[in-house]
Amino acid sequence: MKQHIPNALTLLNLLCGSIAVIFAIQDNFITASFFVFLGIFFDFFDGFAARKLNVQSELGLQLDSLADMVTSGLVPGIVMYKLLALTVNTSNTVDGDWSSNTGWLDFDLPILPLLGLLITLASAYRLANFNLDTEQQNFFKGLPTPANTLLIVSLPLIMEFQDSDFINGIILNKWFLIGLTFLSCYLLNANIKLFALKFKDWSFKTNATRYIFILLCIVLLITLQFAAIPTIILLYIIMSVLDNLTTK
Repeated sequence: MKQHIPNALTLLNLLCGSIAVIFAIQDNFITASFFVFLGIFFDFFDGFAARKLNVQSELGLQLDSLADMVTSGLVPGIVMYKLLALTVNTSNTVDGDWSSNTGWLDFDLPILPLLGLLITLASAYRLANFNLDTEQQNFFKGLPTPANTLLIVSLPLIMEFQDSDFINGIILNKWFLIGLTFLSCYLLNANIKLFALKFKDWSFKTNATRYIFILLCIVLLITLQFAAIPTIILLYIIMSVLDNLTTK
């Protein structure tokens, strides 16, 4: 029975991601983000449960990547598509009812926003590569898809809850979004060693980087709220690079 617990958590991740897709398509970024956060929560604990229950399996590995492809691959691509669509003044929706829009030429499909889906493609490549890479047990090579997803979905949350003309002007600048899209694709598959939040023991000596990172995350979230998320991702990369240099 216990071998099914991690897979059940993984399927909950997939369910949350699927619901997030529906809300993201409907421009309901707040609810979509909630289900993304919930999906990432299940994604963290499915691996934790598998290790604690000693029921890790190849099926669980493959299922985890399939679930992540939706929650942390498709959703951020759709969110970026929607944000880019806002910069070219298009509704990015289909006018009229379904029966009146059955042909390809009836759809308003702007080209520029489609760049956002590059994030989905880069996420798929990373997840497939991760499954084949036997080295990534205690660290990540490139930015994990959940972290990248948090970065992307934080943008509409920042605009909604920390309304600022200056910040909104930056986020809704098409060149900023295009640059972030390409940066996101690069970081997902970059040959950069990033530490994983996996604790073999609870000693400060062996987990100093992790403890300091978690503490800084808490401080940033309290002070900056959703605007802290991009800062945390940058901090994660910087601390990983410094940790690698220190180790060497």
